[in-house]
Amino acid sequence: MADISTYKDAGVDIDKADTFIKSIKPLVKSTYRTGVLGEIGSFGGMFHMGANRYRDPVLVSSTDGVGTKLKIAILMNRHDTIGIDLVAMCANDIVVHGATPLFFLDYLAVGRLSPEIATLIIDGIAQGCRQARCSLIGGETAEMPGIYQPGDYDLAGFVVGVVERDQIIDGSSIAVGHRLIGLASSGLHANGYSLVRQVLLERHRLRVEDEIPELGGPLGEELLTPTRIYVETVLNLLRDFPLSGICHVTGGGLTGNVPRILPKSCQAVVHRQSWPVPPIFHLLKNRGNIPEAEMLRTFNNGIGLVVVVGEEYVADVLLRLQGLNEQGYVIGEIMGRKNDDPPLVYV
Repeated sequence: MADISTYKDAGVDIDKADTFIKSIKPLVKSTYRTGVLGEIGSFGGMFHMGANRYRDPVLVSSTDGVGTKLKIAILMNRHDTIGIDLVAMCANDIVVHGATPLFFLDYLAVGRLSPEIATLIIDGIAQGCRQARCSLIGGETAEMPGIYQPGDYDLAGFVVGVVERDQIIDGSSIAVGHRLIGLASSGLHANGYSLVRQVLLERHRLRVEDEIPELGGPLGEELLTPTRIYVETVLNLLRDFPLSGICHVTGGGLTGNVPRILPKSCQAVVHRQSWPVPPIFHLLKNRGNIPEAEMLRTFNNGIGLVVVVGEEYVADVLLRLQGLNEQGYVIGEIMGRKNDDPPLVYV
C-alpha cells in the first residue's frame, strides 16, 4: 500500500495557520474604526463609508512593500516594527492627495509559518494602522515552501482612503512663489536598503550588532527605525491651511518625487543646506563613496515629506508643525520653468 501524503507533509500546516488567525484577532480588532463590518475570517473585508458622510467621495488606494529592509529584521530577529513600515509606505502615499485612510489589508508570505514571528509582524501592522487611523480588515498569510528559504518572508500592503473630489491635492494649484516645507524623516524609512546592505554589511562587513560611534548605538537599531507616518500631521494641516501640493519622499528621493507633483510651468529650487542631514546618510556616503547626486536620488536624506504652501502661510505652518511634534524646514521655493529647464534643481 502506498504511503499516504498530506498537505502538512509537503510543508503547509493548515491547522497551524488557523490557530494563528484566531490568535491575532485581538490585534486586528484594536485597529477598528467606525465603518468596519464583520470580523476577520470572512472571505472579504467589508467597510461601510456612511451614505451621508460625504458629498462627492473619491476613493484613493495604494499598495507597497518594505523592500530588503526585511533582511535587516531577519538578521536582527526582530519583527515587531517592520509592519509599521508597511503601513507607512502605503498610508503616506494616499494622504498626500488629501485622503483619509479607511482600511488596510496585508499579505504575508513565508516558507514555513512561525506563529510567534508572524504575530509580531501583525502586531507591527496593527501599530501602524492605529497611527494612521485606519482599520486592518483583512489579509492573507501564505505558506510557500520551495519559494522562500527557511526564515525568510515577504510583505505587501494595500490601503484605501477617501477624499472629497473638490478637496483632492494633486499639485495643480502649485504656483511661482510658493514655498517647500520639508518634514523630517525618522531615518532611512524603507528605501535604498539594497545599497545600504551592499555598502555596510557586504563591503565593510559591519554587523547589525556593531556599535557605530557616528550613530550613537548599534547599526541594526538605526537601520530598523520605523518609517514615520505623517497621516495625522497632514490631515491636521489640511483643516486650516490651503496646501497646494504634498510629496511623499520615497525611492528616488527629493530628486525623483518632488517633480511628480509639479505643474509643467513650475520648477522646484531646493536649498541643499537648509535642513540637517542625519548621521546615517553621512555614514553611507562616506563608507560607500556614493556621489552626492546618487545620494539625493536614492535616499530621503532626512526629509520624509514635503508640503507646498503660499509664502503667507509658511510661519503658521511651521508653528503648527512644532505643536504636532514635527520638525519642519523651509527647504526651497517654486520658480518659473522654461521648456529645457529641469523640474528640480539644488542650490
